[in-house]
Amino acid sequence: MTHLLIIGGSDAGISAALRAREVDPTIIATVVMVDAFPNYSICGLPFYISGEVPDWRSLAHRTRNEIESEGIRLLLNHTARSIHPDSKTVEVENAAGQMQAIAYDRLVIATGAVPIRPPIVGINLPGVYLLHTMEDSFRIHEHVTERYPKTVLIVGGGYIGLEMADALRHRGMQVTLVEMAETVLPVTVDTGLGRVVEDELRRNDVEVIRQVAIETIHPAGSSLAVSGSQGFQRTVDLVLVVVGVRPFSELAVAAGIQTGVRGAIRVSRRMETSAPDIYAAGDCVETWHRVANQNTYMPLGTTAHKQGRIAGENAAGGRREFAGSLGTQVVKVFDLAIARTGLREKEALESGFNPFSTASKTWDHKAYYPGAQEILIRVTGDRQSGRLLGAQMLGHWQSEIAKRIDIFATALFHEMKLEAIADLDLSYTPPISSPWDPVQISAQAWVKAQENHVSLNKEQVD
Repeated sequence: MTHLLIIGGSDAGISAALRAREVDPTIIATVVMVDAFPNYSICGLPFYISGEVPDWRSLAHRTRNEIESEGIRLLLNHTARSIHPDSKTVEVENAAGQMQAIAYDRLVIATGAVPIRPPIVGINLPGVYLLHTMEDSFRIHEHVTERYPKTVLIVGGGYIGLEMADALRHRGMQVTLVEMAETVLPVTVDTGLGRVVEDELRRNDVEVIRQVAIETIHPAGSSLAVSGSQGFQRTVDLVLVVVGVRPFSELAVAAGIQTGVRGAIRVSRRMETSAPDIYAAGDCVETWHRVANQNTYMPLGTTAHKQGRIAGENAAGGRREFAGSLGTQVVKVFDLAIARTGLREKEALESGFNPFSTASKTWDHKAYYPGAQEILIRVTGDRQSGRLLGAQMLGHWQSEIAKRIDIFATALFHEMKLEAIADLDLSYTPPISSPWDPVQISAQAWVKAQENHVSLNKEQVD
């Protein structure tokens, strides 16, 4: 019988094990994981810390018993120390420090990512936290529920930073959010939409500081004194550092396995690494971008699940290929939902397209029905072909922002032109939408603007 060994028990690792057992029930699947929390939703941690999800156990996609009932062996609190492709073994250390060599026929590396630790003096002080694991969330939860801090400074204006600003305001804390870039969500949406998000943060009494790099943290009695560039200084009770993640690929590198973008493990679209019978998936690997037609680094839970499933199927003898990612994402910040898919204009230009973008503002449903909210949509398409390249969207979180970005994502997946989006047969009732959905209205606006641009250029030539 084939022994499939998997390093990592989060989204990609468990998906790989489950799919391998579906394809070949005779496979022996063993998952080695460094903690005791298999298949937990790391994306849900801010909502546990806020108190909106009172029991951390409910964050499990599947319980330990459910996973083991599928015939999967879990080695909890075990750390993989080295991979030996020649002998097909992995050196594993248990919680007691005992080492053992586990043999495999096929291996899936699903080690995920680790938080970026910026060069801040004092980042290891008590009261300074990173948030990435279940243990991280327990420490922060204990701090906010037992010590009752009144003020917090969050370093980083990305997804987790904004969600934690929301979470800690939910607990009544005074929040200062510091972002080094020109606006919040700098790698997610364009500056104009980032400014709208900042307005929402300030409307909810979050202090937003931009273009400041935090440099030092020092004890100040029972508090923490934080300083940064441009003379920035604050004294707070709690500091949270969430500036992004990097692929955890050290095990693969030590085993001689090739890496690529940002040090992520290089994989084929079958999730094969450069070493025979070794696959990799999730936040530790490169991701093929379906629109850009090149590899990138894109640590997303949805992508990890898909890649893990493909790695597991192929490790069980399949030949399936990863269809590629579009980077489809959505985040809720107070009353706003912010979403994107595909390429922004700058990214499209870097990928060899001739991009053109338009911005639209429309109602989420018929304005005569009570409760109508405005949606902002930015669409990017290719001038020559008229093909959709990407979209960004922002509106009230109850305005179906997530599902509407999914329409764009589906159109991107099938390489649709903007003009064709107007032909989609979408549902309509006045309390929910309009005869032309906001997605279609924004696509029509792009087509009209492009036609006017072409017409103006023709007049200049004539």
